[in-house]
Amino acid sequence: MRWQWPWAALIALGTACVIAAGASMLAAWRERKASGRNPDLKSYSLDEDLNTEHASELFRQWRTFNRIAAGALVAALILSVSLVARPSTINEEQERSASRDIVLCLDVSGSTLPYDRQIIDTYLKLVSNFQGERIGMSIFNSTSRTVFPLTDDYALVTSQLKSAASILKGVQTQDDIDKMSDEDYQKVSDWLDGTQNKTNATSLIGDGLVSCAAMLPGFAYGNAAQQASSTKGAARRRSSSIVLATDNVVSGQETYTLKQALDLTRTASISVDAVYAGAKESLSDTTTTSLKRQIESHGGTFMSQADGSSIESMVRTIEERQSAHSKRDAQSAVDDAPGWWTLALAVCIIVWLAFAWRLRR
Repeated sequence: MRWQWPWAALIALGTACVIAAGASMLAAWRERKASGRNPDLKSYSLDEDLNTEHASELFRQWRTFNRIAAGALVAALILSVSLVARPSTINEEQERSASRDIVLCLDVSGSTLPYDRQIIDTYLKLVSNFQGERIGMSIFNSTSRTVFPLTDDYALVTSQLKSAASILKGVQTQDDIDKMSDEDYQKVSDWLDGTQNKTNATSLIGDGLVSCAAMLPGFAYGNAAQQASSTKGAARRRSSSIVLATDNVVSGQETYTLKQALDLTRTASISVDAVYAGAKESLSDTTTTSLKRQIESHGGTFMSQADGSSIESMVRTIEERQSAHSKRDAQSAVDDAPGWWTLALAVCIIVWLAFAWRLRR
């Protein structure tokens, strides 16, 4: 327990003492004035009027109530002065702060769409293991769309991911698509809107990865990336990661290949991890092994739920790799603690009001 404004309490206490002293002086002056009246006037003594058993009992009761009311009023005054001084407590606890940005980068091309709901479930598990990070999400096919920008509002992140999982529930198999209502189909179409703006091109993975990287502060394209990496101002205060979910099946002319995109992200000190979004039977395909090799050669991790890889291992790897993570033990914070003082003040005021009302009767 400590007081944030002890000087305010002293000022309030001094003011109360001055007021009390003034009231006492005024009462004494009135008493002296009354005692100086004409002695020939007949005066009556209260003791004579209360010289009965019933009257004496009522007088004792009045004095008791009066003392209780006065005591409650004095206690309320003391508590008010204490609250002016802002009672507070020192909150010491283990705190962990994160200075990391993570972008969830999801391929929504036709070959991955049936598996994207599982990937979003994976993202939900990843998010549940993070604390303090800023999370963003982008989806891509031939072009990209930001689902939500970097934010530490985990309620929003979870809500958006669960909404996406619900929308994509109907596209996991061809039977699901055939049974889909027009309303559900429109929801899927609206969610994918903006990801297919190039004709005769789908799943442009390198372009999608670069678009995801562009969501992160400090990322630059082309030659600008080399210049930025060579300047002192390019030192990244927050570490950055991308979790890329794709099957690495490209159809169309890319502006950036996957390797070029990974080179850019590495230049910008952005780490890229991959989650395989495809059929278990395709794990040994050239496209999948190429994805795994390129991700790992650039310092990232490759995960496939189909081969039993765990979310925990990816989270652990991300945690160990990031160096811009700051951990501080025994963080202290000063918290206002007016709770019990306010309750006691309210009780004193209620007691004073109750006995003051009884005295008036």
